[in-house]
Amino acid sequence: MPQTLSASNMVTPGSLSPPTTEPTDGEQAGQHLLDGAPSSASLETLIQHLVPTADYYPEKAYIFTFLLSSRLFIEPRELLARVCHLCIEQQQLDQPVLDKARVRKFGPKLLQLLAEWTETFPRDFQEESTIGHLKDVVGRIAPCDEAYRKRMHQLLQALHQKLAALRQGPEGLVSADKPISYRTKPPASIHRELLGVCSDPYTLAQQLTHVELERLRHIGPEEFVQAFVNKDPLASTKPCFSDKTSNLEAYVKWFNRLCYLVATEICMPAKKKQRAQVIEFFIDVARECFNIGNFNSLMAIISGMNMSPVSRLKKTWAKVKTAKFFILEHQMDPTGNFCNYRTALRGAAHRSLTAHSSREKIVIPFFSLLIKDIYFLNEGCANRLPNGHVNFEKFLELAKQVGEFITWKQVECPFEQDPSITHYLSTAPIFSEDGLYLASYESESPENQTEKERWKSLRSSILGKT
Repeated sequence: MPQTLSASNMVTPGSLSPPTTEPTDGEQAGQHLLDGAPSSASLETLIQHLVPTADYYPEKAYIFTFLLSSRLFIEPRELLARVCHLCIEQQQLDQPVLDKARVRKFGPKLLQLLAEWTETFPRDFQEESTIGHLKDVVGRIAPCDEAYRKRMHQLLQALHQKLAALRQGPEGLVSADKPISYRTKPPASIHRELLGVCSDPYTLAQQLTHVELERLRHIGPEEFVQAFVNKDPLASTKPCFSDKTSNLEAYVKWFNRLCYLVATEICMPAKKKQRAQVIEFFIDVARECFNIGNFNSLMAIISGMNMSPVSRLKKTWAKVKTAKFFILEHQMDPTGNFCNYRTALRGAAHRSLTAHSSREKIVIPFFSLLIKDIYFLNEGCANRLPNGHVNFEKFLELAKQVGEFITWKQVECPFEQDPSITHYLSTAPIFSEDGLYLASYESESPENQTEKERWKSLRSSILGKT
């Protein structure tokens, strides 16, 4: 079975030579970043480099990089049509009599390319026309070896299963996107608190990791490119993918939900002793998230505790042992472009590469910062050079970052799921921002004129009181 590209093999040279193609004027044929792949080239040259022959198969790194970035210049279905056309043309598959010896050398390479493509970018094959291209080109080589048709059937079966799983989506996706929001504290008789569902910080950190990995699994690598797609100045069509980032956006919404859930759980109790216990509980959860390598939940918890309605609860914080919290804050300090966090992330990534257990393989990055890094990489370098060639060097760096993420998101969660906890995390009602402030002011009275005016305004708009 084809393996999805990982960061460790992003620059591994291939064993086969690329097809010999003459560079066009200005093409940087002498500067190769991968075996035979130029640092910049025309789109046609890069497409040709993707097409296997009887004696050539492109590197895994090239396949991943080009399939990831090519959608900025050409729709995947059109790219597939052109690849299939080139295969038919170059291997003379439209002839009544085939060169069986050559086809038998070419066939396995074609099927390998299609397997890698469907495995890594299954959403490229959601339209019936793309399936038609696959069946057509494989149907042309099948007379030379019936095993090709059987392999194609297995490939399509795996593709349909993967697409079905992706369409299903993670648990609570809708609920997390549109959570029920409290504007005022609900009666204790109808509100369930998190500590009543899970009072062990280690268990909660493990269940948060379960939710994170489940949501990450649905994010396709192409969404990182599609999130920043702009109209290609040399293309005649409008961008086609600006709305195909739903899983990426849902994951960002999950982070925001977790922030608000943490703040809600802290502001809900009426007594400051209980609020302090909740804060200390979340500090322990955050510390365990750090130990696991779940940096996204860690940052969401810290962000929730640093929200103004929580941070202003001075009497509550006075009862909290904050030493552990300050250590965690230091780890996620944004100073120096999150220097401390990046050091910790590199340590977790190294641990993952040398892991002896599935738990040690877990790396869940602070997702908003990953998106920011990819955004600035995209903005900092042009997609095309002045001569119109594709800036392939840029996309190699993009593929390196996305490829590492792909490796991390495929890790199987080693912790047994507790449905009652994960369901609560995904669906429990949370305070709106105004609700958080109102709950905070009810817990500890406003201290200055600004807070008093805000409290008065909230009471008037939410409670109808003056």
